[in-house]
Amino acid sequence: MSVILPYEMPALVTTAPLDIHRGTVLPEWVDWNGHMNVAFYVAAFDQASGAFMRNMGLGRRYVDGKHGMTFVLETHVTYDREMKGGAPMRFTTRLLDRDAKRVHLFHEMYHEGEGYLAATNETIVMNIDFASRRSAAWPRQAEERLEAVWTAHQHLPRPAKSGRVMGLKKK
Repeated sequence: MSVILPYEMPALVTTAPLDIHRGTVLPEWVDWNGHMNVAFYVAAFDQASGAFMRNMGLGRRYVDGKHGMTFVLETHVTYDREMKGGAPMRFTTRLLDRDAKRVHLFHEMYHEGEGYLAATNETIVMNIDFASRRSAAWPRQAEERLEAVWTAHQHLPRPAKSGRVMGLKKK
């Protein structure tokens, strides 16, 4: 049985897809090619995952209160178009699947001003018990929130870039 968290949950957003995170390409994220370095795409997508977790009630108070935390199990990034320093970023997030301990998320990063798709990120995140550092069931409120988001997201078309396998095409 999952635990009940001892703090008030933020207002739940269930739009499909979620559109709750914004950011800016920071100067220190720009490499010698004059665009956002690959490592910082992962950092930006991690912030989008953080926004998703806060929406589930699993933000800073969840970790600071020693209730639990989340760990990324796997991630895949596609780089579709350059993002340069200072570029405004807008992220959408789809809940592709969920179970008692994990979520499967798909993020899209857009240039907010120009509207183009810059990159995508597919990730699997697991809930972790703070004390044991082992996988654990979602707290009850998070489980209920995940169900509400799933109800809104389950009928969205699967993103074309999700579930891809890497490899070189043979001629």
